[in-house]
Formats: sequence, C-alpha cells, structure tokens
Amino acid sequence: MSAPLRIAVLASGRGSNFQALQSAVADGRIDATFVGVFSDRPQAPVLQHARAAGIPAWSATPKAFASRAEFERALFAAVEQVQPQLIVLAGYMRIVSDAHVVRWRGRMINIHPSLLPKYPGLHTHARALAAGDRVHGASVHFVTPELDGGPAIAQARIPVQPGDDEQALAARVLEREHPLLVASVAAIADGSITLDEHDQVRWNDHALTTPLQLGADDTLHPDAHGPDA
Repeated sequence: MSAPLRIAVLASGRGSNFQALQSAVADGRIDATFVGVFSDRPQAPVLQHARAAGIPAWSATPKAFASRAEFERALFAAVEQVQPQLIVLAGYMRIVSDAHVVRWRGRMINIHPSLLPKYPGLHTHARALAAGDRVHGASVHFVTPELDGGPAIAQARIPVQPGDDEQALAARVLEREHPLLVASVAAIADGSITLDEHDQVRWNDHALTTPLQLGADDTLHPDAHGPDA
C-alpha cells in the first residue's frame, strides 16, 4: 500500500475548506496526512484549527518583509521543509508568483468560486448575478501562472435562484465547495487524477476534455452534457 499523500494547505481566513478536508482525512475518505498549514494572516482562524489538531502552523504578515519576493521565499522555504506532495490553496487570498507556481507544477491546486473560465479573480458571485447567469458554482484547478487559468479538474454547479443576492449565492456555493474539494483531493490522493506533461488533466489515465462534475452523491462524474449557463 502506498503512503498517505502529504498535504500542505495555504489559507488566509476561516479555514472552512481546510476543516472539510480535515474531516475527510479523519474518517478515511481521503488517504492523506497534513504536514502543515500556512497563512499570510497571523490571526487567521485556520491557524487555530490547525494547532488544535496538532498540525504544524506557520504564518507571517507580508508587511514584515521588504518585498513580496522576500515574503514568498520565507513562505515557500517553510513549505519545502515539511516536504508536501500536494499544496492546496484553500481560500489563500494572495497571488503566488510564477517561479513558485512553476516549481510546484502539477502539485498545487486551488478552489475558486466560479465555473471557470468564467469570472477569474474576485467578486465572482456579484459578476454572475450581474450577467444574469442561470447556473453558477465552483471549480478546482491545477495552478499555473495565469490567474485562475490552470487546467480545471472538477466543478460543482448550482442553480441561481430568483431573488438571490450576492450573500445568498455565496453561501450556497460554499456548501458545494467543501465536497468538491474533498472529492478532488481524494482523487489526487488515490492517483486517479493526474496532470500530464502537456498540462492535460487525466482521470484514470483518460484525458479530460471538460472538468469532472460533482454529483448529488458528492462523487465526481464525467460531464455528459456540457455547461448550462
């Protein structure tokens, strides 16, 4: 049997996605172990959750460094020390510079609250509402130098309901973000999801032409119908 996947988590806030992963590891849905949680906000609640679970936690404020590059050197030096096999950006609110993205190619993923390639960047829920979208959701993707532009692994779709405002839509998307991230990390941990040398996502060694979709059973399935938005 292979050893559990060594995961490092980068997060800036509450850590709800980290807690979802933590629960899935604890109950055996993901064959993994957490080797560290890292944050750019020393007061972020995610650090408290990590420490309470006995997981090493590291933080520093970027303002304490002379430049972004120096902060990132310190951050990724700390990440390197714990030797992760996968870095999960789970609500990490800083753009990772190209050099570190390239260094961790195929071993760094991000969860983003939109159906990429729609709405990279911020304010995704407001932008979906302004566009009149009927369907919204979240995506998990491999990280590349292009902002939120890396190959998508899987998505979760939710209907936009009449009367939705930004807060209501965000809350419903977050509910599906958690199982989406759990299912995606589980698939990486068991080897069924990989990224090949051509930046092509492969599922059970088959090239994906569209992202996998999270079903009502919280498992991943091929996208049989294409986007409906």
